Amino acid sequence: MVAGLIAKEGQITIRNVGMNPTRIGAINILQQMNGKILVTNERLAGGEPVADLVVSSSPLKGIDIDERDVPLAIDEFPAIFIAAACATGMTRLRGAEELRVKESDRIQAMADGLVELGIDCTVYPDGIDITGGQLTSGTVESHDDHRIAMSFAISSLRATGEITILECDNVATSFPNFVALANQVGLTLIPSN
Repeated sequence: MVAGLIAKEGQITIRNVGMNPTRIGAINILQQMNGKILVTNERLAGGEPVADLVVSSSPLKGIDIDERDVPLAIDEFPAIFIAAACATGMTRLRGAEELRVKESDRIQAMADGLVELGIDCTVYPDGIDITGGQLTSGTVESHDDHRIAMSFAISSLRATGEITILECDNVATSFPNFVALANQVGLTLIPSN
């Protein structure tokens, strides 16, 4: 979704997205950021609500993320931070101390990478402020966290130069076809051997 929103132009359709009300925080947050995400073809699959999402390139704006959406998007925040880096204005997140005890300290890891790529941010014990700007080039640490690695890969859509992401082997385990899929939608990811 974030790749579709931050791309300079275009539209992608993501099919069969789980729409369980306890897991749609990222959609809510990205729509509040002015993200054009159209929910279509709503249905049940295996007893769970699913839909297709039509995601269009959008001029995102910074927001204060509602703390009620935090538990509904806890795993998607690294990607949401990339959306915030590409938005106009400041995005503020609070009430997300759980991000500090995931596969990595996702708040600090994302802040360090964003600063390396030219984005201003301020870290708090339970959140972060991110001021949108121009992503540049640089080398970022993923800290062996697949979500950090994939999020910074997506950021390359808006960077002025190459981004090198260290410690990415775990992406092949969690999302084996990520590189192929990302390249199919317009990124140029080159895995190192």
